[in-house]
Amino acid sequence: MGMKEDGEPELHEIDRFDRGVGWIAYPGETMERASHALAVPNEESDDDVWVIDPVDAPGLDDLLAEFGSVAGVVVGLDRHKRDAATLATRHDVPVYVPEWMTGVAEEIDAPVEQFGRRLADSGFESIRIRDSTLPPWQEVGLFDGETLVVPESLGSASYFRGDRERLGVHPMLRLTPPRTSLSGLDPDRVLVGHGVGVLEDAGAAIEDALAGSRRKAPGLYAKTLRSALGI
Repeated sequence: MGMKEDGEPELHEIDRFDRGVGWIAYPGETMERASHALAVPNEESDDDVWVIDPVDAPGLDDLLAEFGSVAGVVVGLDRHKRDAATLATRHDVPVYVPEWMTGVAEEIDAPVEQFGRRLADSGFESIRIRDSTLPPWQEVGLFDGETLVVPESLGSASYFRGDRERLGVHPMLRLTPPRTSLSGLDPDRVLVGHGVGVLEDAGAAIEDALAGSRRKAPGLYAKTLRSALGI
């Protein structure tokens, strides 16, 4: 099993709830790259579907159509361009990028719209989770009071999680967890860019991950090293 797989994708559904769904296109990879679609009511037509950090796969359009019509595709992390342009072009919609995120719009081969504190008419507020040069990292979260999307700083893939954690802080941020941006939020669910989301007691899972980030870092690094060495 590799960190990141190529080849023929296979749509594996995760995180389904009444107004959204997630999927992993390469379920065998260690990275567990997860993508999500969130439906927002539209009184004039089908619900608007906002697609976050998509990795394309056969059958994806049918899955999205269950929730409405695609209104836009969002890049939530500067490194998560993934298949955003491909999906946006296929559905004739823009790719949405935070106005403060640099060096991303120029690399997307599709029309780009920038957004500030709110993601267009989606009902989602944006959260600037991280905007740094060392390490290079620009990440936006999305929150509508019920659903929180965290593209990278939190994850549930095995290499994110320390002892007894449902969610873990990214290994590179273990010593500097995003407490300022994510503490105090109490969503019904949290969806992440690597691994399955947490659909119950999500607020507690976030607080546990942030509180234990530094303390559990040595154990997580040791586990990752053992895995890499095959021990």
